[in-house]
Amino acid sequence: MTAWRMDGKWLEYEVDEACAGMTLESLLRKRLMVSGRMLQRLTRKNGLFLNKKRPFLQRKVKAGDRVKVLIADEAETSLDPVPMDISVLYEDDAVLVVNKPAGIVVHPVREGQNDTLAHGIAYYWQAKGKARAIRPVHRLDKDTSGALLVAGNSFVHSLLDKQLREHKIRRTYLALVSGYPGGQGETGTFSEPIARDPHHPIRRRADAGGDPAVTHYRVLEKFVAFPGIAEHAVSLVEVELATGRTHQIRVHFSHHGFPLLGDTLYGGPRIKGLARQALHAHRIEFCHPVTGERQGYTAPLPEDVERLLKRFRQM
Repeated sequence: MTAWRMDGKWLEYEVDEACAGMTLESLLRKRLMVSGRMLQRLTRKNGLFLNKKRPFLQRKVKAGDRVKVLIADEAETSLDPVPMDISVLYEDDAVLVVNKPAGIVVHPVREGQNDTLAHGIAYYWQAKGKARAIRPVHRLDKDTSGALLVAGNSFVHSLLDKQLREHKIRRTYLALVSGYPGGQGETGTFSEPIARDPHHPIRRRADAGGDPAVTHYRVLEKFVAFPGIAEHAVSLVEVELATGRTHQIRVHFSHHGFPLLGDTLYGGPRIKGLARQALHAHRIEFCHPVTGERQGYTAPLPEDVERLLKRFRQM
């Protein structure tokens, strides 16, 4: 359990025995992960207190001292709030976990675009009196549904981004793929690097010269081919990302001959009743940046994938 506590715009920290004797600057940098840039901003804006007084950064702290740090961003989002139905899986002052629907991008990708999830979150936060920038910690493709983690401010974002880079955020997906990657219950790993496809503006491909990419999978269920529904055998797989490359799951499964249902960009078969790739960010787990507790949130399967699974199971 961490000694941090978030109180509105402030983060409070009680110095423990392990940190006694450190300078305040060392404490801020090593324990609270405050960057040099943020440290300068805190000293300029009276955003740093030690035992309710403005301190010198080189002062040594002792056990029981209380450090208070201003972490809230100023109202810096330039997005126009747009009314949208936001499905919230979890929320507090530090983080927001939403269940992203398929068919919507997370952030604007062109000038004037105002129908993104970020616009909807801006409206949701504005209605709660929170004026803040939208800071997703990771990405989901436009047509991928499921759990998305958003940081409440730049400080929290930096802490969660560090967890992401150190592989401490666990992201589990469910996908329907063509064919059988392995027997039911069988696990496997794809580890081909991924690069841009020089012949297509959007597509990626497995390429030895690309960025490292590692995808773990486990086969949950297998289904036979159903004429008129799925012309090929189908597997429901659970996928866990060790890296986060663009289109990683889609590229890896397609490269090995098991493209996702509905993923026409990567050779997946068209499926009646499914207007996108059958990929859902099912669960996300992370250490809460303030409490230090391990937390996990599950996004229920969307209606289109649930309906398709039901049809497969009834055949």
